[in-house]
Amino acid sequence: MIVRIMGEGQVKLADSHFTELNKLDDELLEEIEAGDEAGFRSTLNALLDAVRRLGEPLPDDALEPSELILPSPDATLDEVKEMLSDDGLIPG
Repeated sequence: MIVRIMGEGQVKLADSHFTELNKLDDELLEEIEAGDEAGFRSTLNALLDAVRRLGEPLPDDALEPSELILPSPDATLDEVKEMLSDDGLIPG
């Protein structure tokens, strides 16, 4: 799956990593619903760090369609809340 982190670029992630990412996504959703700004910030950074660590960066000139778009590290709680679906940022 091709994942874009807004403002950073794209990475290719194997489907096998989505169990780990979904756990962080679930935590993020709970923190957003609770209005926990500190928890939200920590978990968003952990989620983005995991995507960077587990994914293979695509070249800057690659124009692959992104199947999943994640917010930038400096996104606000309200901005991320607007991006959410019922499943959080990551479907499944």
